[in-house]
Amino acid sequence: MKHSQFPFRSLSLTSAIVSQLAGGPLVGVFLGKWVDSQFSTSPLFLILGIFLGVGAGTYGTIHLVRAYTGDD
Repeated sequence: MKHSQFPFRSLSLTSAIVSQLAGGPLVGVFLGKWVDSQFSTSPLFLILGIFLGVGAGTYGTIHLVRAYTGDD
């Protein structure tokens, strides 16, 4: 099975990877800023949220690519 025969499958994988790698840190930033505003702990939870978001996005991307390649 050639990947050129299924361009939409490759496009959907690419967009899923980009959304996970960008979405995780963005959610972490927004949640971290919100928690910081609630407890006046700026920038503690912002930094923690960024790290957790990057970790979650990376983990989700690895899991997605493994499922796509059948390497689960």
